[in-house]
Amino acid sequence: MYLKRNLEQPLEEALKQFPALLVTGPRQAGKSTLLHHALPHYRYVTFDDPLVRSLAETDPELFLATYEPLVILDEIQYVPSLLSHIKMRIDLDRRRYGQYVLTGSQAFALMKGVSESLAGRIAIFQLYPLSWKEIHQVDCYDERQMVEQMLKGFYPEFQVQPDLNPKFWHGAYLSTYLERDLRVMRNIHDLGQFQRYLVLLAARAGQILNLQEVGKECGISQTTAKDWLLLLQASSIVYLLEPYARNLTKRMVKSPKLFFVDTGLLCYLLRIDNIEQLVHSPFAGHIFENMVVMESIKRYAERGERAPCYFYRTSSGLEVDLLFDHGDHLDAYEIKFSATPTADMTKSLAQFASEHSVRHSALLNLRREALPLSRGIAAKHWSHLAIT
Repeated sequence: MYLKRNLEQPLEEALKQFPALLVTGPRQAGKSTLLHHALPHYRYVTFDDPLVRSLAETDPELFLATYEPLVILDEIQYVPSLLSHIKMRIDLDRRRYGQYVLTGSQAFALMKGVSESLAGRIAIFQLYPLSWKEIHQVDCYDERQMVEQMLKGFYPEFQVQPDLNPKFWHGAYLSTYLERDLRVMRNIHDLGQFQRYLVLLAARAGQILNLQEVGKECGISQTTAKDWLLLLQASSIVYLLEPYARNLTKRMVKSPKLFFVDTGLLCYLLRIDNIEQLVHSPFAGHIFENMVVMESIKRYAERGERAPCYFYRTSSGLEVDLLFDHGDHLDAYEIKFSATPTADMTKSLAQFASEHSVRHSALLNLRREALPLSRGIAAKHWSHLAIT
C-alpha cells in the first residue's frame, strides 16, 4: 500500500532543474518508498548493503561506472567520500538534470559533505513522517481520533497497519534504528544512559531547553548533553524551534524550544500508552503543542521550503507559542489543548500584536467553530494551520 506524499510534485519539478536531488529525514519516514513510487524508471541502490558500500568506498569510479544515472543512492551518509566523485561526474554535463537522487538519515554530517561537494548542483528536501493532509480515514475534528493519532504518531507504518501496537513499534524503532545510527555517528557505549537522556528531553517537549539542567539530571557533562542533542537533530528525532529576536530593544530568551519530530515516539518515552492516559497527562498540553508546531514545519517542508517558524518570549515572561515571520509582517498563534477557549487565553497575543506588525493572530484549540474572543483575535480549530 502506497500513501501519496505531498512532496512528490516539488521533487518532480526539481528533477527538471538540478543534476542531483537529496531527500533527508528520519528512518522509516518513507524516503525510499516515495522514490520507488515517484521514480520507477530509476535504478535503486542502497548503502545498507555492506557489499555495495564496500565497492563505493574502495573503488568509487568503478561503482559510479557500474551504477550509472539515472540512479537512486539510498543512505548516502555511509559513503560520504562518494560525493566528490559524483560532483566530477555531474560536472561533465551540468545540463543533464536528475542524474543522481540521494537519500540520507543523518543530516548534519551529510549536509557538510553536500555543501562542500555539490553546492549549486543539488536540490535538498526534508521528508518528515506523514502530515495530517497525508493521513486518510482519520477525522481531525473527532477529539478521540485526534488523540489516538497523537498517541500512535505519524510514521507511515501505522497507516499501512492500523492495528499495529504503538508501544511495540516505537520500542523496536529505538533499538533497531536510532541506536544503530548512534553507534555509527558516535561511539556511545552506555545506551541505557542515553535512553535516560531521551526521557529527560521528552519531559521537556514544548518547553525552553536548558541543557545544563538536563546534563546534570542525567549525570553527563553539558558538552556531552549538547553533542547528544546534535545527534538527535541529525537523525530528525528532535526539532529545535528558535526564538524570534528581530526586536532588539528587549532582551529575548536565547535558548530554543525543544520538540520531538513525532508525537508517537514522544508518548512512548513518556510511558503514555492509551488515550485516557494522554488526555489526563500533565504533558497533554505540551504534546498537543508539539503536534501543531510540527504540522506547521511539515507544511513548509512538503513544498521544499524552510519554515519561517519561531516562538517568542521575553525576560519579563511574555510568550507566544508560534510565529510565522513573513518579512513585512508576522502571524502569531497561541496553542491550547482545550475545547473551551476564553478571552483570558489571548492576553499574550494581544500584547504582542500591540508591539509588532501582526497580520493574523489566533488561538488554536479543539473547538470546531471559530469564536471571536478579543479585538482582532479569534479561537480557531488547530487544523486551521495544518490542513486548511
